Amino acid sequence: MSEPFISLCPEITRANAFHLIDWLEDESVVRYLSDSRHVSRSIEQVVQRVQLPILTHVFNQGGRFFMAYDRHDEPVGFVRLVRTGQDCEIVLVIGNRDNWGRKLGASALREGMKFAFFDMRAEKLIARIHTENARSLGTFLRCGFVLERETSAMKSFAMTSERYLQRLRAGRMGASSEIYITEIDQTRLRRLVALEPGPDTVDLAHEIERAVVVDSRQVDGDVVTMNSRARLRLDDDAMEVDLVYPDDADGSADKLSVFSDVGSAILGYREGDAIDWRIHHRTRRIRVEKVLYQPEAAGDFHR
Repeated sequence: MSEPFISLCPEITRANAFHLIDWLEDESVVRYLSDSRHVSRSIEQVVQRVQLPILTHVFNQGGRFFMAYDRHDEPVGFVRLVRTGQDCEIVLVIGNRDNWGRKLGASALREGMKFAFFDMRAEKLIARIHTENARSLGTFLRCGFVLERETSAMKSFAMTSERYLQRLRAGRMGASSEIYITEIDQTRLRRLVALEPGPDTVDLAHEIERAVVVDSRQVDGDVVTMNSRARLRLDDDAMEVDLVYPDDADGSADKLSVFSDVGSAILGYREGDAIDWRIHHRTRRIRVEKVLYQPEAAGDFHR
């Protein structure tokens, strides 16, 4: 439970807007943000002018905007992705100084990369950082960004999609637990995700690419593969589910599509593993208690 955890939420509420105003009026937070004062005033004007509970459409003008939440569903910062041709530029802020030093910035950056490369399909992700912003410089370097150019005031870092995938597949993107996927499942799932790209498949696409790929005849019997049946615990709620392909999900509670939040979360984990995952606007603790049936362990290689 001590591992840093961040989830990004694209829905921006009025309450979020007031958090943003508070953060952007803190001199220590905005010290290296060139347009922070202008942005803060603009948000105040929006809140006064637009009397709606959800302001997502306003914040997504010119890019994609996400609130960053911690494990306790408290907003701790934001990530903005701006399309520039085939590339994206990222702006990342951890807004409350009490959260500095908890490695939440690196976790938010990794989540931002997921959306940039798996949703927006960027060829390159760019970050422009003030030369005196040592904390941010260290975060981007530790996450594998490469210095492209610099001036006396600014350094420009980049992560290409190719480099991102290489590091992801090599297990160098900070995931706390390894997951396992069979060659057959990976091929089928990649094909399905390619047919339905978008924010709903970002997490699944990420999990498919970071997984350790194993032969169907060699996967351990306690791993959740496709068409496995497992007993789970979501916080305090127990449930038994079959992890199935979308076409096999019939809407019942026990036929869980791999495209669903929980389905994407449990793929590749094994008995005893526990993870935090954001489901329906809140973070849940998911534990795989028992793999009750696994096709590969049962000798069914022709599902």
